[in-house]
Amino acid sequence: MEDNNIFVQDLCKRFDGFLLDHVSFRVPKGRIVGFIGENGAGKSTTIHLILNELKRDGGQIRLFGRENTDPCVREDIGVVFDECCFHDVFNPSDIEKILSGVYRSWDSGLYRQYLKKFGIPERKPIGSFSRGMKMELSIICAMAHRPKLLILDEATAGLDPVVRDEMLDLFLEFIQDEECSVFLSSHITSDIQKVADYVILIHQGRIIFEEQKDDLIYHFGIVRCGKEKFASISPDDYLIHRVTNVSVECLVRDREAVRRKYRDIVVDNATLEDIMLFYVRGGAA
Repeated sequence: MEDNNIFVQDLCKRFDGFLLDHVSFRVPKGRIVGFIGENGAGKSTTIHLILNELKRDGGQIRLFGRENTDPCVREDIGVVFDECCFHDVFNPSDIEKILSGVYRSWDSGLYRQYLKKFGIPERKPIGSFSRGMKMELSIICAMAHRPKLLILDEATAGLDPVVRDEMLDLFLEFIQDEECSVFLSSHITSDIQKVADYVILIHQGRIIFEEQKDDLIYHFGIVRCGKEKFASISPDDYLIHRVTNVSVECLVRDREAVRRKYRDIVVDNATLEDIMLFYVRGGAA
C-alpha cells in the first residue's frame, strides 16, 4: 500500500437506482492513471468518495497510506472538477491571496510562472474569462501548492486542443517526481491514451478492467468478419463480441496471436475508445 497514492478496495455506495459495487483499484506513485466510462458509470461518485465528500457504505480508501478521513491528506491533494469553482468577481491575484492562506506549501513563484506560461492575466476578473481560461486557472491553482496527487474530473474538457496538449505535458512533468501521481477521469479517451500508464474502465458502477495502457493499445485488437467466419473462431480467442447489421465484431486480447491463428481473418488495431465502447455498448462474452 505504501507504493500507492490511492488504494481503494471493495468500495460501495448505494443511491436510488444506482450502486457502486465493490470497486477496487490503485493509483501508484509516479504514474498517471486514466479513469474512463460512460456518463453515469460512477466516475464522479468514486472521486467524491475518495475525497471524503460522500460517506461510503462499505470498503476501504487509503491516500498516501492513510485513511482518506484523515484531514492531513488534503494538503497533498490538488483537485479540479469540470467547472471552475472561483467566483466571477475575483481575479487570479485575489485567488492567490486566498489559497496562500489555505495551503502551507503554496508556491507563489510557481503560480505566477504558470499564469505567464498559459497567458492568464492576473488582474482581470474571472467572469471575463472564457471557459477554457477558467479551467486553466483551476488546474494551475491545483498544482501551485505542490501536491503529491492530482485528481482531475473532466478537467481538460473545456480546453482547446493546443492548450489541452500543453496541460497533458504538464501532467507528465508533474510525475517526474516519482512520489507524485495523477488520477485523470475523462471522456476524452485520446488524452488518456496519450499520457496514462494505467487505465481503469468503470461501467454501471463496477470495474470492468484495470490494465496497463500499453497492453491495451499494443496488444488488443478488433476482428470484423461475417457470421460464417465468426463461427470458426474459438470463444477462448476473444473477450467479447457483438453482432451488427453487416458483420460480427470481436474484441481480442492478443491481436498478433489471432492473426497467426486465423490467417484469413482481418484483425484491426484497437484504440482506447474502441475498447471502451465494446464494453459500454454491450455484447456477449
